[in-house]
Amino acid sequence: MDKAIGFGQRVLLVGVWFILVTLTVMAQAAPTLADFWDGQAEWVVDVADVGLPVGESDTLIREDGEYWSYLHASEQSAGVMDQCGEPVAFPGCLTLWRSTDGGVSFGLDVPVCLMQCQTCPCDDQRDHITAQQYPRVFQAADAYYMAYEWHAQVMLRRSADGVNWSGWSYLLTPGGTWPSSYAPCSATEKIGAHPNIRGEVHDCLVGAPPGLYVEGDTLYVFVAAGSSPGHMRCYKGNRHGDLGALERCATDPLFEGAAEYGPMEISSGRAIDPYFDFRYVSSAEVLKVGGHYYMTYEGIRGPDVLERGMDTQFALGFARSVGEAIDGAWEKYPHNPVIQPAGFNVGIGHADLIVVEGVTYMYTQTGENTRGRYVLRWK
Repeated sequence: MDKAIGFGQRVLLVGVWFILVTLTVMAQAAPTLADFWDGQAEWVVDVADVGLPVGESDTLIREDGEYWSYLHASEQSAGVMDQCGEPVAFPGCLTLWRSTDGGVSFGLDVPVCLMQCQTCPCDDQRDHITAQQYPRVFQAADAYYMAYEWHAQVMLRRSADGVNWSGWSYLLTPGGTWPSSYAPCSATEKIGAHPNIRGEVHDCLVGAPPGLYVEGDTLYVFVAAGSSPGHMRCYKGNRHGDLGALERCATDPLFEGAAEYGPMEISSGRAIDPYFDFRYVSSAEVLKVGGHYYMTYEGIRGPDVLERGMDTQFALGFARSVGEAIDGAWEKYPHNPVIQPAGFNVGIGHADLIVVEGVTYMYTQTGENTRGRYVLRWK
């Protein structure tokens, strides 16, 4: 009898020890995007204002520990001038911001466009100096790669040091928006009917804002395809070759936005969340965690009233690959959108993910005039 009780006590102690060890490990290890997907983690504000102007950024960490953030800015947002000394109009050109305090605060050393103009004066058609937007940058082992939007087109460049960049290449032609009378388009690329938009000149779309990912020797570029409903598409190819010769990924589209605009009488709040990505699905940011690829994306429902002239009702969504293939099928996070409901004109849509020593951070808008940093924490 005494031996039986002793054995039971030992089993109990082992069980308690196992629980304590598990809790200790969870307390020490930061949550990942997989934990977020499973409902065990959430995004909380880490730094309310990191000094970046409101816009779209992409951040990476260099071997020396310095953070670099590529962001489009203008004379209006950050006093930016072009390479010829002229003020850059909104939306602006690509600029390089740096942080030496672990990504807590960023500064722009020289408020000048990163890309050189071929000759002065700068020319938008030739140099893209006034409409370089939504940059995505990936640092591979031997090179940097960049994708950005220029007038709805996706432009690609390559660099050895992240500062001096090659000439641009179109992802594809035709690209952006175009009329089907010029070149036919598939159902995935079709611009459908939107209740608050009339008289669109073009009815086909494959374009920006883009996403970018490198795995081995393969470059993946993620783009918006079609509208109302919107789709997420990807292209892939040899990153050492012609950046303008990428081919469509095996699965097309990777996933689709909401199938309809939803109730016309509802223009804000949680009631429109199921429809937040009806018009556009774009701005992909991709990380691999475990056996899945995870993506943040911007979903746009569209103008809230007829012919408002600007996109409203947008928010931030997540998606992940169903299996281990980045160019296979994807699924949307069941609790989209995240952080805040679909907003009116000012809100969170474009995000910039980074993992530092196992901790997952996200740079995005934290207020009407501030860009800050969120961190993934256990619930």
